[in-house]
Amino acid sequence: MSGTIAKLDRLTCAPSRAARELDLKRGEFDLAVSLGLIRTVPDEGGGGPRVARAEIDRLRAEDRFPDALRGRVATVGTSEGAGLLRVTPARFTSLARFGLLVPVKFYLNRYRAVVWLYLAEELRQFAAEGSNARLLKGRTPAQIREGQKDGLDRRPRNWRGRHIGFLTRQAGDDAWARAAAVAALLDPTDVADAVADPYERAYLDRRRPRLPAHGAPGSPAAERAETLMTASEPDEVAWFLADLAHTMETARRQHAAPGPALEPPAPTPPAVPTAPTPVPAGGPPEPPDRTPSHGLLGWLHRRGLRRPG
Repeated sequence: MSGTIAKLDRLTCAPSRAARELDLKRGEFDLAVSLGLIRTVPDEGGGGPRVARAEIDRLRAEDRFPDALRGRVATVGTSEGAGLLRVTPARFTSLARFGLLVPVKFYLNRYRAVVWLYLAEELRQFAAEGSNARLLKGRTPAQIREGQKDGLDRRPRNWRGRHIGFLTRQAGDDAWARAAAVAALLDPTDVADAVADPYERAYLDRRRPRLPAHGAPGSPAAERAETLMTASEPDEVAWFLADLAHTMETARRQHAAPGPALEPPAPTPPAVPTAPTPVPAGGPPEPPDRTPSHGLLGWLHRRGLRRPG
C-alpha cells in the first residue's frame, strides 16, 4: 500500500500542492479547473481529483508563466469591471442585469448583499468587440431600460447556466455524475417529480457535487446563497428537468442505481442457563430403568432373573 501511495505522489499531486506549484491561490486554482484551464485526473484511491505532474510541467512551460495563467482567472467586481469597459458602474450593472455580462462567481458581504464577480479577460473581449460599442456609449438601448423598469435580473440565472457547464465538464463521461450535477441546481421537489425511484434519488444525492459554500449551514447567508443556486424561473426549471431526464436515461444504461444493502441476519440470542438440579443428601438418584417393564422380560428383570446376553 505504501508503495502505491508513493507512486501516486510521484505521478500526481493534491490540488493544494498543485496550486502552490502553479503560484495560484486556492480560489484561483479551483476556478482554473472549472474553466478547463487545468486538467485533473480521478484519484484511484477514491479521493478527490488530483493533478498529474505532467500537467503542472505543461503549464509551467507556457509563456509568461505564472502571470498569463493568473490573468486568465482574474476576476473583478462592478467598479473594476466598469473601469475595464469605460462605463459608469450603473451602466455596467444594467448590462449585467440584462444578461450581457455573465458572472463567474459570487459571494455575500457582511450585509448579506450579493457581490457578483466577472472574468476580467471576458470583459476586455466584450469591450474590444465592435458590435458592442452602442451598448457602451451614448443612450442606453430602450430594451435594457425597459428591463430595468421591470426589475429584470438575469445574473443568478446566467451564473447557474455557467456553473452547470463547470460541473458537467468535471463529471466527464460518468452519466450518473452528470445527472447529479443537474439535480444539484434543482429544488428537491422538482427532482422527486422527475426521478420517482427513491434509490435513484438517494444515489444522485450521494454523487451530488460540492457547491460553493456561503456561511454556516442553515445560516441566513447559506439560505440566501442556496436560493441563488437553485433554478427558479419556469422555463429554466423546464430546461433543467429535460436535461435531467435525458441524462438519467443514459445513466440507467450505464448501470442501475445500487439498491438497499441486504439486512444482516438477526443475531441468535444466547442460551439462558438453567439452574442445576439439586442433588439429594443421600447421593444422586438411580438412573431410571430403561428396560421394558411389560411381559416376561420385565418380570425377569424386576426379579434379577434375566440371563445375560
